[in-house]
Amino acid sequence: MKIPSILERAPVAVSPNRGARVQPVLSATLTLAMSIAAGVAVANIYYNQPMLGIMEQDLPGPITGLIPTATQLGYAAGLFLLVPIGDLFERKRLIVIQFFALALTLVAAAVAPSAWMLLLASLAMGAMATVAQQVVPLAAHLATPERRGATVGVVMAGLLCGILLSRTLAGFVATHAGWRQMFWLGAPMALGAGLLMAWRLPPSKPDAKMRYGQLLKSMVTLWMEFPALRLASITQGLLFGAFTVFWTILAFHLQEPQFGLGADAAGLFGVVGAVGILAAPVAGRIADKYGPQRVIILATVLTLASWVVFGLWLSLAGLISGVILLDFAVQSALVSNQHIVYALRPEARGRLNTIFMVSMFLGGSIGSAAAMAVWATDGWIGVVVLGSALAVVASVLQIRDVASGG
Repeated sequence: MKIPSILERAPVAVSPNRGARVQPVLSATLTLAMSIAAGVAVANIYYNQPMLGIMEQDLPGPITGLIPTATQLGYAAGLFLLVPIGDLFERKRLIVIQFFALALTLVAAAVAPSAWMLLLASLAMGAMATVAQQVVPLAAHLATPERRGATVGVVMAGLLCGILLSRTLAGFVATHAGWRQMFWLGAPMALGAGLLMAWRLPPSKPDAKMRYGQLLKSMVTLWMEFPALRLASITQGLLFGAFTVFWTILAFHLQEPQFGLGADAAGLFGVVGAVGILAAPVAGRIADKYGPQRVIILATVLTLASWVVFGLWLSLAGLISGVILLDFAVQSALVSNQHIVYALRPEARGRLNTIFMVSMFLGGSIGSAAAMAVWATDGWIGVVVLGSALAVVASVLQIRDVASGG
């Protein structure tokens, strides 16, 4: 039986920055492997959300409530400080090393004796989980231009599956075995993903010819140079903020008397939201064929519609319907915005991805922190207003850009 090679032999694409150097096209098996690795990596920053109520019972105090925010901030810091290195050094080696470092942070979280130590471990975990953002631009780099949107969509589907199903897994494990066991389980999963990438990934040569400090400074230039980058980054930050507002508060909302449900029920919502994963490859194909902007505008409007559902349909059925709509909208916008960003300057995809993802996860961390504050003072209605406001601003930005001919 013939064993499939890591890369298909044909067709090939000519790199615009390397003259006659050929670039192999991704095979289906390699794309799937990268999709799985991205999902395993990003899942680590969401394990704590459905477990938060259980964690607060074990480690009471205000510090524990900040753990989701710390993890998101760690992810944003890792995006800024670690992901650009992929433009300087061989990305396969970086990916493998970072997966092994991620496993160590999971062990640190599992044995954390206090809320402060768990907070620090979560911060480091968020930073190491950015290995997912080393995988995504590598997929875009290996794909041919006419297939880039679809390829990124497939890898993003795996990443989004990790985001959503991580809550299902964490909620189940925390309910039946305790929150520490979830982190013990996550460590070998991270090691396995690292070994998978060591086996399947081809080596890749970096395109940038500058020092690390110059690389970081160049991101300011890229931000100023490309209005499309600024619009995509701010829009996705707002939409992801609306996304994390819901997922941060869901476990607390389900514990209210009208539902009376626990962490395992909050985790099951990840399975419901996984319906939105179907949007990632579809949105990528639509963006390849018709352009991404119309997908993004529709996604901002649908995000607002999901929060209208949350606010008016105050039942379990309303939550289920709203979360399907919310995840579908946010993931569609994510893939379409990445389609725009990766096409701006191919040799700077790592840095462009850094700018875009830092903006997105800063929006997510701000949304998470604001949601906790609003929940404490205004309850679910305040949360609905917050999520709706973020979606409205994103919609206005996109519609104004179209109206101005941008």
